[in-house]
Amino acid sequence: MPADVPFSTTLFVRDSCLCLHVQRAARALARRFDVALRPVGVTSGQFSLLMALNRPHPPAMGQVAALLAMDRTTLTANLKPLQRRGSIEVRPGENDKRQRVLALTPAGCGVLAAAVPIWLATHRAVEGLLGEASPDRLRADLMALS
Repeated sequence: MPADVPFSTTLFVRDSCLCLHVQRAARALARRFDVALRPVGVTSGQFSLLMALNRPHPPAMGQVAALLAMDRTTLTANLKPLQRRGSIEVRPGENDKRQRVLALTPAGCGVLAAAVPIWLATHRAVEGLLGEASPDRLRADLMALS
C-alpha cells in the first residue's frame, strides 16, 4: 500500500516549487509570443532559433544546441520546419565536412526582420507586466538557474 501524501504537501509544493513556477511562466510567455508572431508564420521557439543563427558566421549545431539548452535531437526536430520553409539551411562545415553548420537563408533573414518589431513590442508589454520588479534582476536570476 503506497504511503499517502497529505494534501497540505501538495499545496506547499504548488506554492513554493520554483520548477513549477518557471515552467508555468515559460509556457505562458511562449503562448503570448506565439500569438504575437503568428502573422510572420513562426513560433516563439522558431524565432529564438532563427535569432540564434543571426551571426556573421554560421554556427555549428552543437553551439546552437548549447545556446538554446537543447539536445541535438531536439534541435534537429526544431530545424526541420524551418528547413522545409526555406528559412535555414544545414550544410557541412568548412574545415570538417562531418560537422553541420546552420545558416539563415535570405528568406529566413526576411522572416527575422519582420518578426523583430513584433518581438520588441511584445517584449516591452511583457516587461510592463512586471510592475515594480526589475526585468534585469529577473533575467540575472534566471541565468543563475540555467
